[in-house]
Amino acid sequence: MTSRSDPSPTCPERTIEQVYRAEWGRLLALLVHRTRRLDLVEDALGEAFARAASRWPVEGTPANAPAWLYTTAYRVVVGKLRAEAIAGRKARLLAVGPDWEPTADIGGDELDDERLQLILLCCHPALPGEARSALALRLVIGTPTDEIARLFLVPTPTMAARLTRAKKKIVAAGIPLVSPARVELRSRLDEVCRTIYLAFTAGYTPGTGTDLLRTDLAGEAVRLAVVLHQLIPDAPQTRAVLALLLLQHARRDARVLAGRLVTLPDQERSRWRHDELQAGLALADELPAGSGYAEELRLQALIAAEHARAPTAADTDWAAIADLYALLEAVTGSPIVRLNRAVAVAEAEGPEAGLALLAAVQELLPANHRVAAVRGELAQRAGHREVARMSYQRALELCGNQVERAFLADRLRSLDQPTPPG
Repeated sequence: MTSRSDPSPTCPERTIEQVYRAEWGRLLALLVHRTRRLDLVEDALGEAFARAASRWPVEGTPANAPAWLYTTAYRVVVGKLRAEAIAGRKARLLAVGPDWEPTADIGGDELDDERLQLILLCCHPALPGEARSALALRLVIGTPTDEIARLFLVPTPTMAARLTRAKKKIVAAGIPLVSPARVELRSRLDEVCRTIYLAFTAGYTPGTGTDLLRTDLAGEAVRLAVVLHQLIPDAPQTRAVLALLLLQHARRDARVLAGRLVTLPDQERSRWRHDELQAGLALADELPAGSGYAEELRLQALIAAEHARAPTAADTDWAAIADLYALLEAVTGSPIVRLNRAVAVAEAEGPEAGLALLAAVQELLPANHRVAAVRGELAQRAGHREVARMSYQRALELCGNQVERAFLADRLRSLDQPTPPG
């Protein structure tokens, strides 16, 4: 099972990272289905990856790396179960629905139903609302806790405690695994769609590291959205979230060029994936006005559609986008939406108008580097060089992503360049 053709440390380390990104959710879903021990499998899978990191550089990368990790993690769980039996203790098993069947086969890639069942488990109404989407991101996608904390705008220790409490609640309350085609899926659609969109966001804008875009993670979220739409095609939430993700994901090849961030106005639109844009536009054009989270998703999809329809950046209807953001802000009250609205208003009415909208966001999100970055950009356009300088410096202090930091450093240096004659 093990190939020793390349025992160098670089290749196995890269393989481990790739497998973690691509297979964590699959492996965890299979282990949960086979063992019903949510309290054990996450740690066991983490232990399997740790063993791979120490053994594969010496022994070589296995021919089937996911199978090796699955087998290792399963053996870790079995070892813990035997230790419990010897000690005379038995932890409660994860409850299952009457139609549940364990899965032991790791071959093939038809695992979307299992992962959606895991999302449903995490989105059960017995769990606290603030923990549902976060737990699904951690278990199904393998998103690191610090990244989840950034998405939810809370400190990492707070999020870690929240996740721990939610996992204990699942086991203690006997929350069951169910088939995603059951009525439970419809009753939890908002949370399932929210989870998928947050998973996409985690891949589209990672807060730390060298990658500006995690296409594997974002693509996995798109795939889950496709499966969800196939299961319940008439639900407005499923159509809206799929439309939104397709329209945003279609721009992925143009967002980074030679390792540098390319902002939306400067992107080469020929690099956008136009087949995905057309599919997203077809869905967005048929979305009816609604309420609640379905309406939030619809408005976001319509905003993305405005960008997709513009043949050039100069043709973008920023006034329409600003109006849509105003509607979205009225629905959500989100400071992030206000931030995006400020950008659109600045494009439509000028930088001073954008800065006026941005003032309240600075107080609500003082540690968000994008607020400081946008303030720097708008201040620079308005001719407020010192405000722009302080803002870019603040954004650099707060930003942990290397690609974004390089972009911000370039913007800061541009302030020292002579202003071209008008």
